Amino acid sequence: MTGTPEDDPDASLMPRIAEGDPLAYRALVDRHADRLLAFAERLVGDRASAEDVVQDAYLAVWRTAARWTPAAKVSTWLYRIARNAALDRLRRRRPTVDPEMVTLIDPADSPERGLSRSQTSAAVRRAIDALPERQRAAIVLVHYERRSGSEAADILGVSVEALESLLARGRRALRAALEGRRADLIGGEP
Repeated sequence: MTGTPEDDPDASLMPRIAEGDPLAYRALVDRHADRLLAFAERLVGDRASAEDVVQDAYLAVWRTAARWTPAAKVSTWLYRIARNAALDRLRRRRPTVDPEMVTLIDPADSPERGLSRSQTSAAVRRAIDALPERQRAAIVLVHYERRSGSEAADILGVSVEALESLLARGRRALRAALEGRRADLIGGEP
């Protein structure tokens, strides 16, 4: 995948960022900040750490913009930087934040339904957190961030075949961890 201006709207920003243009930098941040924050939060498990990860990623972009080459889309490069920052943060700390603290309940739901949904969400979060780092990143990129297989593979620095293997192992582990919650997850009765 190349980062030519025709297929990568961010490619034209990179030379300007390399020259220290704050408007180009702001445009890149504005374009990707929300999704990058959601990606980081899914990897590290809490909002505050995710904000630090995103800040670290954007700081790295500012510092290294002159070295960027259009071998991949800017967004792919940015996600790879954020992934590496998240993995560094995860390696420095364990265990992750309690998923109950980051689970939101829809106020329109009944208390029983909200509690069940919250418990299911927490179980899924714990199962994803328990995956090895590379499997967790593959699952998040493909299923939460809706990245294509080739883009997710680029972000992770692996082949598409290796990505598929990571996804298969991660899905098997999630299936095993969540086996007792199948009805909750698909909306049926136990």
